[in-house]
Amino acid sequence: MNARRRALRHLPGAAALVLALATSAPVALASADAAWAALAAGGHVLIVRHAQTVAGVGDPPDFRIDDCATQRNLSEAGRAQSRAMGERLAAAGVRVDEVLSSAWCRCLETARLAFGRATPFPPLDSFFESRALEPQRTAELRERVRSWRGSGTLVLVTHQVNITALTGQVPAMGEALVLAPDAGTGFTVAGRIAF
Repeated sequence: MNARRRALRHLPGAAALVLALATSAPVALASADAAWAALAAGGHVLIVRHAQTVAGVGDPPDFRIDDCATQRNLSEAGRAQSRAMGERLAAAGVRVDEVLSSAWCRCLETARLAFGRATPFPPLDSFFESRALEPQRTAELRERVRSWRGSGTLVLVTHQVNITALTGQVPAMGEALVLAPDAGTGFTVAGRIAF
């Protein structure tokens, strides 16, 4: 057992939490640094959870994919977050080769505000209400990431459930993971970026 774990075992709950957070912060920073370095190098995939939405979970009952008025959409803060995402990536010199998105309006709007374009890609569509769709969508998404060979960045804009099924990580709205395609495993996670 390492020294950090031994120390945590003997501290009261709150003190252990503070020590754990204080000693893990550099890992989070290193992860963001690694993510930016990977994007600068090119050939990676940026998978983004749509930006901040109006309050709610999922979509209203009887929503329709072809009618944004029936869906949970971006808030004004989410629109600003989307624009800032695109500006920050451009300022860092990240070349975006392709932008694929879920057909949900909050994802399409995130992509269009950040990158000026979006092509709907069904494997990025939410399966929040239809969990039986998860295995096929995740397999198709894993294959798309695995096969990316562009010299720039492939951007994928989707939902928390899709990202979690693919990576095991739970991103916040407007947060992204940088994936390094791998012919064997599909990909490795190079880091995370919060916008």
